Amino acid sequence: MATGTAAERPRTGSPVPRAPRRAATALGALVLLLTGCATMPSKGDVRPVDPSPRADTDSQVRVFGVSPQKDAQPWQIVRGFLEATTSDEPDFRTAREYLTGGTARDWDPFARTTVLDGAPSVLTPGSSLTDREGDGATLEVTGPTVAMVDSEHAYRPSTGTYRETFHLVRVGGEWRIDRLPDGLVVAESDFQRIYQSVNTYHYADLGPDTGAVTRGEDVLVADPVYVRQRIDPLTEAVGALLDGPTGWLAPVVGSAFPEGTRLAGGARLSPNDSGTLAVPLGVRDEKGRERPLRVGSAQCDRMAAQLLYTVDGQVSVKVGRVRLTRGRGGEELCSLSREEARAYAPGRLGGDGGRQYFVDDRDRLAVVLGEGDRTAPVSGPFGTGQVRMSAVSVSRDEERGAGVSLDGRSLFVAPLAADTGLGDPVLTSGTERERDGLTAPSWDGLGDLWVADRDPRGPRLMRLRGGQEEPEAVEVVGLGRGRIEALRVSSDGVRVALLISEEGRTTLQLGRIEREDSDDGRPKATVEGLRPVAPRMDDVVDASWAGGSKLVVVGREAGGVQQLRYTATDGSAASPSTLPGLNEVTGVAASENGDRPLLADTREGIARLARAEWELVTDKGSMPAYPG
Repeated sequence: MATGTAAERPRTGSPVPRAPRRAATALGALVLLLTGCATMPSKGDVRPVDPSPRADTDSQVRVFGVSPQKDAQPWQIVRGFLEATTSDEPDFRTAREYLTGGTARDWDPFARTTVLDGAPSVLTPGSSLTDREGDGATLEVTGPTVAMVDSEHAYRPSTGTYRETFHLVRVGGEWRIDRLPDGLVVAESDFQRIYQSVNTYHYADLGPDTGAVTRGEDVLVADPVYVRQRIDPLTEAVGALLDGPTGWLAPVVGSAFPEGTRLAGGARLSPNDSGTLAVPLGVRDEKGRERPLRVGSAQCDRMAAQLLYTVDGQVSVKVGRVRLTRGRGGEELCSLSREEARAYAPGRLGGDGGRQYFVDDRDRLAVVLGEGDRTAPVSGPFGTGQVRMSAVSVSRDEERGAGVSLDGRSLFVAPLAADTGLGDPVLTSGTERERDGLTAPSWDGLGDLWVADRDPRGPRLMRLRGGQEEPEAVEVVGLGRGRIEALRVSSDGVRVALLISEEGRTTLQLGRIEREDSDDGRPKATVEGLRPVAPRMDDVVDASWAGGSKLVVVGREAGGVQQLRYTATDGSAASPSTLPGLNEVTGVAASENGDRPLLADTREGIARLARAEWELVTDKGSMPAYPG
């Protein structure tokens, strides 16, 4: 916290010195669990290596604001205010002490949070600190922007420079801020200490493809949001869920909660000793009046499933049941246990994680047998070598395979264990070079098969509905002159990760898959809303889904070495953010349900991450993959 004094007035346009932060030592200050940040080696082998060393530098301490000091200068007031906003006070009470009375009432700290690469700098913007009239002062707060968290709690990577003015006046002889922007501006290190990422869950809108799977209307999709991790995150996460999906995901998901549903009477949530969480609900009309919530039992169960999976892991006591009630102390609307909610489980279209597949040294589809290093070609047409394959993928139910011929021109689809041959290709590229041919195909949980054709004369994204219908081109809005180099579709069928090359860079982008009926009544799909997922990486080599809101990525930052790291679907860092390093990784594969070891394609063969160590699975293969 800012508590220092100035030795001299700062020079025009120069940063004001940053006073040291003070962790609260007042009675009742609570020191929490120390957490470490893993560092990653810059190189390594696929033979077993020691786990990455840990650096216990990110200790979490309960931080309180420090009130303004008497006779503080304008820069000290602004700096003290910025420091006070990083405290663990629910209502920012101390931060408001730096504002004039009216401004303290009107300032909205929850409007947005701007995340900077470092601590915000306080500058004097002109030739004079004080106004011409001499009764006020203006200071400028600035810094390089990393991200923005909006009023929906949604994280969005951002570049550029934050630059806002803070105006101060004297109140009773003391400087106070009377004009400032709504929201918070914090250093990335403070953001990581104050906030935590939470998955809220909403139901996929699969449009005309809803009937492709059993209970297609009950497919839950993770929507990550950020909440303050030591200011009642459970209640805040439920509040974010009731607010509905974030703007980016909203076009492809929906909520079972009626519009206007809110926690009744300002309730704060906490499970009882038996692990049951009671959630009192009401509905507010357009005039803000609260009225009783009325829903049927089936709809209530769907609401309860959203709640149960949203609060999962948010408290030390595991929530085993949720009870929805009509208002505080009102009658029970419904009750749903963890066992009863399994039918709604996120990722249920991803299968059980499946076996580990790869292309062997004879260009056939092979499988790893058990948990060891024994491998064998699969039975059926993809294991015979009848057509040499450059890439092969297996459907989520492991019933069918799809493979691209060695020249990159032909896509074959066939039952995985069939006794028949591959038949004719279902899609052909007009390219003359393998690197401009078809990408590795990807299956979603609805049974649709996706592949990109990189032919420079007409690059396109293609979908085979059900894995067998006539291939159809899928428009990718915002792709421009970029070319899709690789793709992975999520099991829920509403998100796709795309490696896009343009102007010598390959970046990882996430797109929404919007499904609807075309004018002629035929189902169609469009990819919308492209956004960066690994914004700090200049060159991404490969990526794979590693959870409902997490991907594992191989790439490089500008001027850096190759890294393996996890990233969230909103572009923020996922935990753990980095992994033990490997030399020359060209591909990566993860299980979407997260309970299978990570696989990597390296110059020495296929490696598997087990017990925090890489081990060689086979030196006679490439292109590792899990089903999907």
